[in-house]
Amino acid sequence: MLFVCYPKCSTCKKAQKWLDSRGATYEIRHIVEDNPTADELRAWHAQSGLPLKRFFNTSGMLYREMGLKDKLPAMAEDEMFELLATNGMLVKRPILVLDDAVLVGFREAEWEAALA
Repeated sequence: MLFVCYPKCSTCKKAQKWLDSRGATYEIRHIVEDNPTADELRAWHAQSGLPLKRFFNTSGMLYREMGLKDKLPAMAEDEMFELLATNGMLVKRPILVLDDAVLVGFREAEWEAALA
């Protein structure tokens, strides 16, 4: 499994600690140094079953600075994927990519169910 995170993010640290406490084996990827590509994001979005807006870090400074709350509703999906691929700080984290699921954000019960 792939654990996509930002090491300074407290939620990412909590999620990683949770994975480690369960003896999970995973590959770690720094979301800013190795930002997901538009194609990866498209695949993860399709696999997640989540609305695309859930992939945006809506509480992030960059999201607010760019005024994306008002811009996203008018954007086409392709534009959103391209935008997310420009900067890892725009992407909601952590992301856990499994063979059969993609989890966005850390919700312990959701992760527990997916890894059971």
